[in-house]
Amino acid sequence: MTTPPQPPAGAPPINIEFPANLPTHYANFALIMHTPSEIIVNFASIMPGMQAAPIHTRIVMTPMHAKLMLNALADNLQKYEAQFGEIKTPTGGPGLAEQLFGQAKPPTG
Repeated sequence: MTTPPQPPAGAPPINIEFPANLPTHYANFALIMHTPSEIIVNFASIMPGMQAAPIHTRIVMTPMHAKLMLNALADNLQKYEAQFGEIKTPTGGPGLAEQLFGQAKPPTG
């Protein structure tokens, strides 16, 4: 795995701030698209029985930043699995959404 580029020696550290009112969104679905110069990731929450899943968050980044994020996500997942065990994902058969939500039925009454 590659190591992210380090800031030049003597560069001041970047202070990351989390605003007190920063909204948090749960997402279990991502629609990823791209142009020659951008990667666009749209997030939504799909719930069983719902006929629509509106996009609630859109992130646009350069392809280089997307690759750096992919590497950081892979590193974090590797650390997660080292601590909590392997994350098992469905294999084969119909699409992932059908596997996860195909058996769910909307409430009656």
